[in-house]
Amino acid sequence: MPSQPHDTALQAQLLDAAITAARLGADFVRSRTGDLAAIDWQVKSRADFVSEVDLGAEARIGEYLLDRIPDALVLGEELTPGAASTDGIVFVVDPLDGTTNFLHGYPEYAVSIGAMVGGELTVGVVVQIPLGTTYSATSGGGAFRDGERLSVAATDAPLRALFATGFPFKKADEIEPYLAQLGRVISQTSGVRRAGSAALDLAHVASGSFDGFWELSLAPWDIAAGILLVREAGGRVTDVAGRDIQPAHTSVVASNGIMHDWLLAQLRGEGAGG
Repeated sequence: MPSQPHDTALQAQLLDAAITAARLGADFVRSRTGDLAAIDWQVKSRADFVSEVDLGAEARIGEYLLDRIPDALVLGEELTPGAASTDGIVFVVDPLDGTTNFLHGYPEYAVSIGAMVGGELTVGVVVQIPLGTTYSATSGGGAFRDGERLSVAATDAPLRALFATGFPFKKADEIEPYLAQLGRVISQTSGVRRAGSAALDLAHVASGSFDGFWELSLAPWDIAAGILLVREAGGRVTDVAGRDIQPAHTSVVASNGIMHDWLLAQLRGEGAGG
């Protein structure tokens, strides 16, 4: 099997596998929305939960991907979080991004699958489960929502910009600096939203609904697909220091590109205005 990340035949194979697997996972999650009260869920850490639905969805996704591409490695949030390799094909899977939203019946949660070849992102798929919307991207091939090509917003003024964010709910020591960041951004923009699914926040940056997004601590499965969606839609994704990132445990700043330097400056407290 070819190993180059830009090989179009390989991309097509990985994209088809990721879309089908994501939809299988989404169908399973959706099938459990009628009995939320009966779902068994456990605490992983403060305000971070895992349910039998996450585990069931990841098992189905992983089984399908490995059946289609037996030589691949699956890095999954719940069942294989310690898997790591920069060789060959690696699927980076979040079977239910927004578990807390799902458990409370708040309709903002998704399946996210990124595919890497030789350590480089080549495919990204996010399925917005309640709506059944599929976001997809291939390296060099653009980003799409249900087949419609996506492009980031053209907003170039902070007062007209709408940003998304994620709260530092796992790390108490990040709360104070985060609140300072939030205050600087809120005071100079048209608004900030926090919906609770980084995968969807990044998809919404790619689609132009948000002009940017930031969160101080995310995991590779939260962002693998979203990074590629934003970049292929014409945007930029870095960490808070402004360095380009690959899927990892990292801070994330995504934008339409135009607003990126301004957003980084606010997050680092380097200046007001814009």
